[in-house]
Amino acid sequence: MNAPALHPRLQLSGITKRYPSVIANSNVSLTVAPGEAHAVLGENGAGKSTLMKIIYGSVKPDEGTVRYNGQPVAIRNPQEARALGISMVFQHFSLFDTLTVAENVWLGLDKSLSLPHVTQSIIAKATQYGLDIDPSRPVHTLSVGEMQRVEIIRALLTNPKLLILDEPTSVLTPQAVDKLFIVLKQLVSEGCSILYISHKLHEIRELCSACTVLRAGKLTGVCDPREETNASLSRLMIGAEPPALVHKAAQAGDVVLRVQGLSLTKEDQFGVTLDGITLDVRAGEVVGIAGVSGNGQRELLYSLSGEDTRAQPGMVQIFDQPVGKLGPRARRDLGLQFVPEERLGRGAVPLLGLAHNLLLTRDNAVGKGGWLDVKAMEAQAAAIIQRFNVKAGGPNAPAKSLSGGNLQKFIVGREMDASPKLLIVSQPTWGVDVGAAAQIRGAILALRDAGCAVLVVSEELDELFEVSDRLYVIAKGQLSPSVARDKATVPQIGEWMSGLWQTKAVEVAHV
Repeated sequence: MNAPALHPRLQLSGITKRYPSVIANSNVSLTVAPGEAHAVLGENGAGKSTLMKIIYGSVKPDEGTVRYNGQPVAIRNPQEARALGISMVFQHFSLFDTLTVAENVWLGLDKSLSLPHVTQSIIAKATQYGLDIDPSRPVHTLSVGEMQRVEIIRALLTNPKLLILDEPTSVLTPQAVDKLFIVLKQLVSEGCSILYISHKLHEIRELCSACTVLRAGKLTGVCDPREETNASLSRLMIGAEPPALVHKAAQAGDVVLRVQGLSLTKEDQFGVTLDGITLDVRAGEVVGIAGVSGNGQRELLYSLSGEDTRAQPGMVQIFDQPVGKLGPRARRDLGLQFVPEERLGRGAVPLLGLAHNLLLTRDNAVGKGGWLDVKAMEAQAAAIIQRFNVKAGGPNAPAKSLSGGNLQKFIVGREMDASPKLLIVSQPTWGVDVGAAAQIRGAILALRDAGCAVLVVSEELDELFEVSDRLYVIAKGQLSPSVARDKATVPQIGEWMSGLWQTKAVEVAHV
């Protein structure tokens, strides 16, 4: 459909979408011009993702109209959206685990294309955009960051006229974000329109020339983000600026987690072999691990959580007890709580209610004879919902009914609420709004100040510099020496993420 320039690329009028427990969108209007990068801003649960799914045809609105290039359209499914030139990168990935990267991409493209042709196209686009990925890898072997690269490449291969991006950089490194933005700005200059959802306000201000703000499903304002500050955008979005994070010097105590010479051969051809990983985390400190996705983070976390028990007993120790051969429950009995990077499927069972999802890592609701104390579970879930300001339809709401950011808040809250002695958390603020991110980071520091040992694995360097007392970098299955946060620099950590660190320790910590 060739549109005259005088028509908007997309025009929504009076869009309303109701669910049994919430009105996701209420009389929302939105206009996007050709060749415009337009941000949609709002806190978790504001209705952003629902609105994008309506545009993409995966959700049907109850009321309102959609015009595309000046023509009224009723987009019934994503296939029709793609035929119109609309493509979307979802926050929760729509990938088949048992298929390869190339097969997943092929599913959304013209069926006249052969799989070998699609494979070559993936390689070319990945190289062009700096989004390294192997087309032959099964999706179940990918990290979250690598899955995000697949979604982005798949969308770009359709040569869209309207590209919807829902948290596309949430687990990408700063270097990958820079390369992606070069591509997005080029697309805009060629006339492609972009709808961009992100909680990273500096990204919105750099990329977008217009911004629509939602709060509780309603339109609250339209602005030019280039004329705003992060503080003013925060006020538009959540009604206030997030509280400043107070990071006091750590009072580190005894070693809680000790990893000594952890070496594990990769379990499949696409995995990463861990090579002599050595680290320690002490009571009352936060230790951060930076790295580009797919460099051994997944394998390291599995070996620390107890999901992988191949390590020799002494290679992983909690409170000087060798736990390398112990499973997750035995490690929890020693005070370990764990937040995985995959929210749905590992962090939570999608169809189970939030109260019953507590059972994944808690057994204090199981009474005599194995009977569940459902009322106690519901009370615990309700307390977590209230403490972490989770927007959900109550303690029995299915996990999959929550927005990504709200589910993240619940999972992090569930683990923190268990009063851990050792907390290991991967991507703690993936997809959460600025207010919630500040709350989670503040809660991490509060746990540390209460004597908990905290290990944070994140691909957001800004986050690691905010919460960590010491930093390591993982690259190609090897771990750098540790460096104190106040002695580390972003360029240095970025260099180390390529594996370029000196063999001698940068800092001899806690001798």
